[in-house]
Amino acid sequence: MTMPKESESPKGDTPTGDAPTGEAPASTYTGITRWTIIVGTLGAILLAIHQLFNIALFGVVLIEGRYLYLLGGIFLAIAFLTFRITGAKSGPAPLYDWLLAVASMGVAAYFAWTAEMSLDGGWEYAPPDQASWASLVMYLLILEATRRAGGFTIFLFVLFFSLYPTFADHMPGPIRGFQADFWQTIPYHIISSESSFGIPMTAFGNLVIGFILFGAVLQRTGGGQFFNDLALALVGRFRGGAAKVAIFASGFMGSMSGSVISNVLTTGAVSIPAMKRTGFDPRYAGATEACASTGGVLMPPIMGATAFVMASFLSRPYVEIALAAAIPSLLYYFGLFAQIDAYAARKGLKGLPPAEVPSMRFAAKEGWPYLFVFGVLIFMMIGLRQETLAPFYATALLLVINQVLHRFRFTGRSAGDLVVAVGRSLAELTAVLLGIGLIVGSFSATGLAGTLVNDLVFIAGDNTLVLLIMGAITAFIFGMGMTVTACYIFLAIVLAPALEQAGLNQLAVHLFILYWGMVSFITPPVALGAFAAATLAGANPIRTGVEAMKLGGVIYIAPFFFVLNPALVGEAPTWEVIVVLITALLGVGFISMALQGYVSLIGGLGSGATGYGARIVLFIGGLFFAAPANDMIGLNHLELSAIGLLLAIGPLVFAWRNGRAEQARELEGDAI
Repeated sequence: MTMPKESESPKGDTPTGDAPTGEAPASTYTGITRWTIIVGTLGAILLAIHQLFNIALFGVVLIEGRYLYLLGGIFLAIAFLTFRITGAKSGPAPLYDWLLAVASMGVAAYFAWTAEMSLDGGWEYAPPDQASWASLVMYLLILEATRRAGGFTIFLFVLFFSLYPTFADHMPGPIRGFQADFWQTIPYHIISSESSFGIPMTAFGNLVIGFILFGAVLQRTGGGQFFNDLALALVGRFRGGAAKVAIFASGFMGSMSGSVISNVLTTGAVSIPAMKRTGFDPRYAGATEACASTGGVLMPPIMGATAFVMASFLSRPYVEIALAAAIPSLLYYFGLFAQIDAYAARKGLKGLPPAEVPSMRFAAKEGWPYLFVFGVLIFMMIGLRQETLAPFYATALLLVINQVLHRFRFTGRSAGDLVVAVGRSLAELTAVLLGIGLIVGSFSATGLAGTLVNDLVFIAGDNTLVLLIMGAITAFIFGMGMTVTACYIFLAIVLAPALEQAGLNQLAVHLFILYWGMVSFITPPVALGAFAAATLAGANPIRTGVEAMKLGGVIYIAPFFFVLNPALVGEAPTWEVIVVLITALLGVGFISMALQGYVSLIGGLGSGATGYGARIVLFIGGLFFAAPANDMIGLNHLELSAIGLLLAIGPLVFAWRNGRAEQARELEGDAI
């Protein structure tokens, strides 16, 4: 699976700035539209640098509210220049979109100018008439931008919940809230720090913007090709190598991009044909790519935008979120790897031809700058605790290296394409976050969040497992209609407090709802990630989704494990974390091999009643190995592991005998 030349790459990670398949490339924006996007994006990035580095140029120091208004106004304007009224990301901006862009900047400038007066005068509760009308204009602009960037489903959610305070007192008991009239509600949404310009936009302005910039620059300076070459060098030669490469490459790319669909469309354009060429069934190839791309959004060090919003919600350093997510991510990818290895062994699939696999020496020689940049990024985040500034330093270093190395050096055109692509990504995220902020504001204004928490706990009857199952179903349903970040923010308000009130670890709870919000990307009937991969693979979408459910099975059970035992998110003494991780890896390995009906390095479990019985017993044994000890189960970790071992011994011996018999048949065939 050699990478195409940069000029031919379908992946969109080249300096040309071309977008992934199905998305308009940055170069489609021309003339004044292109230059406006470039100037606006560079201005917003410089504004963020000025604010976050405390530069105080010409003695100007911006209060946070003023900074967020200016940042939001710029990207809201860019959103109207990049997204057409149909939601498409291409085509020239008509006059009415220019007017909407100008209106966005104008009304944002008004609120930025009056930010101190607003703060001192309590305008969120008693605004002057001018501020009320400006709030209405901003509210309507946010709704329209959310519809274009996020889709009609998110728009309906935002519209309903943003107006909820106006009829909250007429709702049934469990969802009744404090009532406010329209002209109280709208200014509260725009002026208060609890709604559109609250936690989501604060996370965006302080953390997200730097990491989105870093991820985009990394991809377009050859980072995507390096990670693909690295994956090829690591696992390309082994059985099922093409699929194993997809795991690593999509994991790396997904962590940078934070988007399941774009990850599928970029890495899948190369990985899926390679898997099919080496013997993988089309639906299995599509399912593998969908699962690998989904897991990338959950994988440190970047994890997309959602992890930064989580850090703001929890008032914890981002690095703690990333470290906590490391073990669940490892379990997910280990389970996926084990299934692919078992599948390849069962089907007798080989690795990629040596001619298509670069050496580790070549990959390291070509990609050492990226490893060095990642080292600087991680050192600044963990060693210096400068997570806000780290991505800007890493991006600057990456750009310097890029201009030194001839292979990926930017031209004026490709640099412009990069800025346009970054601006479009940031504008899309801003539009969605401003819209979701309206939901946050409604829950704050009506006091509904506290009411729902109490009702959920009451319905569950103080049964933690029932509450978790209810939470998982809720997260799955909302995940079908929302982006990952939007789903997480909604559930962090509604569901997380109820789970925390049940005595569960706060960090584990927030990761739990994040994981279950992601499940819908590989689970029919929606399964957007699996359906996108099925299109590339030429496979049936539903069958690909069902296969993805099997391959990504760990994502359904791992959240229950780490929310019941926080050791799996690092919230325990080191020795306990190590012990729990080892047994969890064993358990996940057994579960994965049971799902595929083959125990790697030993033999197959066969078919028929006996084979399926062995698979079920091995699966249950894996659950006992991976299950965390807690008061609800009533067994300690040693007892659970002992039960798991006793259950697993029989299927393992059965697989060993089948493997020996298969070897004997092969020897007889060779002798003949």
